[in-house]
Amino acid sequence: MTSDELIDGVMTFEEKTGCMRVAVQSYYLANQSKPNESQYVWAYRIQISNDGARTVQLKNRHWIITDGRGLIKEVKGAGVIGEEPCIAPGESFTYTSGTPLSTPSGFMTGSYNMVTPDDDKYFDIAVPTFSLDSPHSSSGIN
Repeated sequence: MTSDELIDGVMTFEEKTGCMRVAVQSYYLANQSKPNESQYVWAYRIQISNDGARTVQLKNRHWIITDGRGLIKEVKGAGVIGEEPCIAPGESFTYTSGTPLSTPSGFMTGSYNMVTPDDDKYFDIAVPTFSLDSPHSSSGIN
């Protein structure tokens, strides 16, 4: 289930998988970008919320990053920002990270591999597709 809405003037993309909810906001970083050198940089803020009754732990991430030309880069790895956070029922984990592109727009999507530590059951949750749009892009692609 995906929903998009404007919160505090920023587009928020949200996806719910079972009892887990992932909300994403992306921001173009003009001060780190060099458009004349085809270097564009974004930060994204992600909040993972546990609406269930059991503690879960984020073990792995899988990103699919697509630039404005349709070139795809996949990123897989343990945890996020060097952490494998446990998220108790009713709690959230929020972090900020970033990505560069060689085009003025693109988009990201992905998933997190989670586990319930008390019984070692693994499951995946979806990260909503979110746009990476800069003022140098002629139009948004998501």
